[in-house]
Amino acid sequence: MTGSTDLARMLASLDAVVRDGEFVYATVAAGHPATARAHAVVVEEEGVTLVLPRPDADALGVPYGFVAAWLTLTVHSSLEAVGLTAAFSRVLADAGISCNVLAGVHHDHLLVPAHERDRALAALRSLRGPAGRPAEAGDRDD
Repeated sequence: MTGSTDLARMLASLDAVVRDGEFVYATVAAGHPATARAHAVVVEEEGVTLVLPRPDADALGVPYGFVAAWLTLTVHSSLEAVGLTAAFSRVLADAGISCNVLAGVHHDHLLVPAHERDRALAALRSLRGPAGRPAEAGDRDD
């Protein structure tokens, strides 16, 4: 099943769910045991980047710096959709929240600073306004 490419429709229904726990980015050598516990793996020249649960990194003695909340956008966007990443990046940047994006076949996954989780969710949900601009008080039928 292919995802949506209709930006207005995607933004109108945009929501995010929080994956339980805290996640960290770490770089390890190929074949490191932590790879088996990773929720995402990116192979780079400098090493293998993992996104793994913080408790697993701690248990395996894997060093890390960035501690994140993992947000999954519930909209099923196409990998060929245009504008969705720009829209959520803009609203998070305007709120001063950093965001690291992983794209899956069915959903976009956002890793934001763990302490900014709730503000990030609120910012993302503000995109439900008309044509992707942040919603204002008069935009909603309450």
